[in-house]
Amino acid sequence: MVWRAPARSMDDNSRTNKEKEELDRAIALSLAEDLKRPKGYRWRTDQDEDLARSLQDNSNSSSYPPKYAPSYAPWEYNPNSYRKCSGCNKDIVSGNYLGCMGTFFHPECFLCRACGVPITEYEFSLSGNNTYHKSCFKEMTHPKCEVCHQFIPTNGAGLIEYRCHPFWSQKYCPAHENDNTKRCCSCERLESRNARYMSLGDGRSLCLECMESAIMDTGDCQPLYHSIRDYYEGMNMKIDQQVPMLLVERHALNEAIEGEKHGLHHMPETRGLCLSEEQTVTSILRRPKIGGRGLIGIRTHPQKLIRRCEVTAILVIYGLPRLLTGAILAHELMHAWLRLKGYRNLTPEVEEGICQVLSHMWLESEVVPGSRNMPSTSTASSSSTWSSSKKGGTSQAESKLGEFFMHQIAHDASPAYGGGFRAAYAAVNKYGLRSTLDHIRLTGNFPL
Repeated sequence: MVWRAPARSMDDNSRTNKEKEELDRAIALSLAEDLKRPKGYRWRTDQDEDLARSLQDNSNSSSYPPKYAPSYAPWEYNPNSYRKCSGCNKDIVSGNYLGCMGTFFHPECFLCRACGVPITEYEFSLSGNNTYHKSCFKEMTHPKCEVCHQFIPTNGAGLIEYRCHPFWSQKYCPAHENDNTKRCCSCERLESRNARYMSLGDGRSLCLECMESAIMDTGDCQPLYHSIRDYYEGMNMKIDQQVPMLLVERHALNEAIEGEKHGLHHMPETRGLCLSEEQTVTSILRRPKIGGRGLIGIRTHPQKLIRRCEVTAILVIYGLPRLLTGAILAHELMHAWLRLKGYRNLTPEVEEGICQVLSHMWLESEVVPGSRNMPSTSTASSSSTWSSSKKGGTSQAESKLGEFFMHQIAHDASPAYGGGFRAAYAAVNKYGLRSTLDHIRLTGNFPL
């Protein structure tokens, strides 16, 4: 095809200038409409691009064809090189395409990284070089409450505010701390809308995971109690006296605390008591049955406790998992051992601190395989095998519970139980348990 330059008259220049102004105006309007679309998301066609480029070239040229083309010489049209789709890496030959982040896509190749479905909305989310539907990106990054399973709302400042348990990392809306959402009395986790906690009938609730190993009556607790006595004997700390142990209801434990003159009690919830006064205590004789979302058929029996030595009995609240019940028993047995061995007038920090160390040591022997706190004598072997004979070994879930109870002891904020434990633990690690106990007997304090 040969193109020949047409003859031009004198008024061609003025017509050309006028046409140029109209073309410039049309191009500006077109660009303005394009800019009204959301940033980074503009649909174009090859024909639109070529036409705009052609018009721009014509408007900037004083002649047509371009000056570099020789007059009366053939001028061939060279099409633009094809664009590569960043999704499929194929050429974009014709039709609609999308320009985004300096790259181009077929409409069907501009996909959400999360769900794999093409993005057709004008607005989308970007993370690095990955694109997402706004809803998919929110689902992926915005924290959800693990209680109500809704997106955690923003506070008055527009920030996402939530609570998080320091051990379990359970995230939840701040409102659930004051909306009567149940909290497990053992592991402290809040009740999820997808799960139901078991009511113990005294204001406490128990999650199903803790319920699996819960000890519900005095008879059920006896093997665990004797295994922990064996644990003490394995550390050459045998308790010769036969100290009764009773599993009791919450109100019975509180009544016993009121009648007890000796000792410090961990508030706001006391779970065990080393009793030194004569009292009549109502213990749980038969484990209750599960009925609906609570326990029914609990059978109790009043028992007169006679003082035959410095320790009358050990009381533990019922309904707690095996490892927590055992940790309480280990703590209270240490109180008993101190009183029976003549340790007098100890400060709360010293007495509660060393009792917490024994509780922590027993938990570690149960949870950590090959623990250095495992007594070496055969008489203490039943402490770690009682669960095996009853339930086929410590499960992974129960071991995690044991780690949590150890975490509770180590991070307790109270001066006596928390501060006392940390001081006692440091002394025992440095000097050993026996030397620490000897120093306490002589000075009433921990060795430095």
